Amino acid sequence: MTAADADGTRIRSDVPPVEVSHVSVRFGAIRALNDVSFTVAPGAIHAIIGPNGAGKSTLFNVLSGVYKAAEGEVRFGDARLDRMRPFQIAGVGVARAFQNIALSGAQTVAENLMLGRHHLTKAGFLSSGLRLPRATGEGRLHGARIREIAEFLDLGAKLHTPVGVLSYGDQKRVEVARALCIEPRLLLLDEPVAGMNAEETSRMAEAIREIRSALGISIILVEHDMGMVMSLADRVTVLDFGRLIADGTPAEVQRDPEVIRAYLGSGDEDNPADAVAHHPTEAPGSPS
Repeated sequence: MTAADADGTRIRSDVPPVEVSHVSVRFGAIRALNDVSFTVAPGAIHAIIGPNGAGKSTLFNVLSGVYKAAEGEVRFGDARLDRMRPFQIAGVGVARAFQNIALSGAQTVAENLMLGRHHLTKAGFLSSGLRLPRATGEGRLHGARIREIAEFLDLGAKLHTPVGVLSYGDQKRVEVARALCIEPRLLLLDEPVAGMNAEETSRMAEAIREIRSALGISIILVEHDMGMVMSLADRVTVLDFGRLIADGTPAEVQRDPEVIRAYLGSGDEDNPADAVAHHPTEAPGSPS
């Protein structure tokens, strides 16, 4: 079932808010996140931005169970994500697409996508190996869903192509498609357009809009491309040196003095809000 928000966007009724409450992360004497709190509304596209070293990747790793918070909690409805391991987080409907492509280049697109269906597979190893009716029927259902997701992301014609020969932009879309194969209620996108050219960036931005519109799920993205963030996100959370310095709509964030200082070093520029919106994309793979 779906419900509509104020602007008519369809939201799945089983998508709860994400509530990040007073989260801190320490690495020895270094406090990578310091008392960070914000809420992601159901069905929102919510961006997390900040200069290099701001704590964005650390926060994403907390959301996906890679890092444990020293303090605070992360709730996704009734689930405490901060107490779960990554495979448990996938089980409650949270999927992550990685900045550094984590695909098997020798396997086809279809084979890579099937890996995303693993936790949804009910037939056991023996049933699959013996091709028992239950396993074969389940395999057909998963195959149909994979084809549907591939078509949705313009990958249908490349299902049987080894991932390693695809263009970089296509590989990034396979990474997102594999995350969608988990059937998430919350999709985490880690720098989805890092390293892309302008055309690939535009295609990915449109795909993200269509994912939210068609599936009614929440999307949290970390991204350095400020032009894309400001045109795509419903709400933006800004980190700097592990602290939350702003949280609001793109227009509010662009005009926030703390954000302008963090990105530009001062608030004396002639058009500071425009400068934040068009801040150059940082190098892929840079610490964040």
